[in-house]
Amino acid sequence: MSEIDPAIRQLENALTRLEGALDSLMARAGDPDVVKAELAALVSDRAQLADELDASLARERELQILADEASAALGSAIEEVRAAIGRGEGQSGG
Repeated sequence: MSEIDPAIRQLENALTRLEGALDSLMARAGDPDVVKAELAALVSDRAQLADELDASLARERELQILADEASAALGSAIEEVRAAIGRGEGQSGG
């Protein structure tokens, strides 16, 4: 499970709530100024969640790059140790 999955679910849930709230607002169709203010707040919240998701995705990419680099370095170190062990066994075997 990716670390970003919870953020994606959170965004989806927020969007669902946003749609529900918007439907409720339109159904009530009360004071247009109140509706506009609430809608602006919802749009702002949605934009903030989208920004947070983008930041999380960028961080996940950075972490994956670091993990790949660490894995490659570890692989190289393992090969160097194996080679050193192999040389040591060849010298003591004679």
